[in-house]
Amino acid sequence: MDLKVVFMIVCLCALAIASTEAGIPKCCVTTKKVIPRRILLKVRRWEMQHSNGACDISALILYVKDMRRPVCAHPKLKNHLVVLQLRKKRRSTI
Repeated sequence: MDLKVVFMIVCLCALAIASTEAGIPKCCVTTKKVIPRRILLKVRRWEMQHSNGACDISALILYVKDMRRPVCAHPKLKNHLVVLQLRKKRRSTI
């Protein structure tokens, strides 16, 4: 096979992996059990990381306003977070 063709195939594969983030999953390695309330009130969105997929541990991934990286929290904090968000919504509608 021509060297140019091999080089082009390698470049296209690298581009496909980089653009879809299919190569390396982003997982929480550790979780925090205590997160200050002021940070929990700034959570824009959250998602669950399950241990049965590509990641080793279950975690609650919090995307916080004005923070570059998401915060990895213990899954038990989900109930506390939901209650705080409901209270926040009630206050904003009143």
